Amino acid sequence: MDENTSPGQLMDDQESIVSVKGLKDNWQKWSDNHKEHQKHNPFSHDTRPMAVVPQRGHDDYGRPLQGSLTAQRGKDAHTHISREVQELCDVIKDIGVHGDKQGNGGDISVEFGKLFEHYVTISNKLVGILLRARKQKLVDFEGEMLWQGKDDHVVITLLQ
Repeated sequence: MDENTSPGQLMDDQESIVSVKGLKDNWQKWSDNHKEHQKHNPFSHDTRPMAVVPQRGHDDYGRPLQGSLTAQRGKDAHTHISREVQELCDVIKDIGVHGDKQGNGGDISVEFGKLFEHYVTISNKLVGILLRARKQKLVDFEGEMLWQGKDDHVVITLLQ
């Protein structure tokens, strides 16, 4: 019997319970299972949560529990974004101009408009990926945000 099945309901593989003692035992088992389930229910007001909640200042504060599905999804997202940032750097290497042609050393640079036109066939998240790459100190450009049309001549420089 699962937690959603009440004690009075019959399962396909169960025979009818005719004694009062059997009904009582069945009900008690269902009740115990439900109480145990409620201990893990964060919306239950009857019991305290069993998990220890990290306090501000601790290393685990604001992070999912190790081994949880949330932690795994975060790792998967981080891996995916890292691949997109690497792909962006490769595209800049392919279509960019070496710095000696623009007078700024050996760095590879490309204008945002040219990068946008080329990259739009790869991903619609170019600006977000550029911001992430700048945070990782892989690229550099002027301004906080880049807008198509307005910032087409902003130079994006590959740093590594």
